[in-house]
Amino acid sequence: MTFKELNISEPILKALSNKKYETPTPIQEQAIPVALKGRDLLGIAQTGTGKTAAFAIPIIQKLEQQQVKGQKREIKALILTPTRELAIQIDECFRDYAQYTHLIHTVIFGGVNQKPQVDKLRKGVDILIATPGRLLDLVRQRHITLKQIQHFVLDEADRMLDMGFIHDIKRILPMLPKQKQTLFFSATMPTSISNLSKSILNNPVKVEVAPVSSVVDTIEQCLYFVEKPEKSDLLLSILKKEQNKSVLVFSRTKYGADKIAKVLNKKNIGCEAIHGNKTQNARQRALTNFKSGKTRVIIATDIAARGIDIANLEMVINYDLPDIAETYVHRIGRTGRAGNTGTALTFCSHEEYTMVKEIQKLTGKKLNTAAIPV
Repeated sequence: MTFKELNISEPILKALSNKKYETPTPIQEQAIPVALKGRDLLGIAQTGTGKTAAFAIPIIQKLEQQQVKGQKREIKALILTPTRELAIQIDECFRDYAQYTHLIHTVIFGGVNQKPQVDKLRKGVDILIATPGRLLDLVRQRHITLKQIQHFVLDEADRMLDMGFIHDIKRILPMLPKQKQTLFFSATMPTSISNLSKSILNNPVKVEVAPVSSVVDTIEQCLYFVEKPEKSDLLLSILKKEQNKSVLVFSRTKYGADKIAKVLNKKNIGCEAIHGNKTQNARQRALTNFKSGKTRVIIATDIAARGIDIANLEMVINYDLPDIAETYVHRIGRTGRAGNTGTALTFCSHEEYTMVKEIQKLTGKKLNTAAIPV
């Protein structure tokens, strides 16, 4: 199937051809026709499946078709997302897909001066991408009204709950009109998410892609049994051997991420750490440097890594194992994208072995044990 067969309008098709997107991903193929019909949608899809386009394209098309020249701009679409990095990434997608339309979009998030964001809002905006905290702040200050919303997207709902945003979401929901289209996306579907989706969706169409275990099939996975004190030496050894590769290293804690970065920089391996304690500007600069190849190694916590979407990321290293087996799949799914090959290396200490068993049970694959380089 092609994008043209999905009845996508010419301005968006032109934008897609510029990016050399010829065929839709499974989530796009299933979700775009549903969203274009105005139906509510429950999408179960991970980051990297193309879900941003699955909601951005229908919203752009529907708003562009009903736009009246000279009409006052009001926020008609709200995309709510948990992290600053993800908000910026979604805004970039809207910029790409809406470039040949007359729609105006903007992004708001905390941790930075609100004045430039307020200035943009005052000029008039059709589509708003926001994190919950900053959105509530600007609603309270009366810079934003949500009374004209026609399309509402709740993205990464499971991560919203993990980060404690459920109360913010419950405050935002009553501010939205009853008559609207809601598109709800989550990578996982625990009871809490299922209950939330039932409370805000009206007769939705369920779309599910890439079962959690299938994502790992295209990625070469290796397991190193190594105790905590030796992990930094093993990491240095691997990074020296793989000098030309871009590498994302996962740390379980913010403190751990900073510690790893310090060790690597001391050994002249240029790297940066990103996590919630870093300022927005520092996080954005680190991501820009990594994407451009200025630094080839980035160390991230799980939450901060949600903003990293790099098509040709070659290697992921689990310096620490995550607390939940599904998180492992999300982590390694950042490599081996868009037809590229990828490698995922996991460092496992004695106390982390239980999690390895959980991961193998979830994915149905045994992790190959690698010998520690001498």
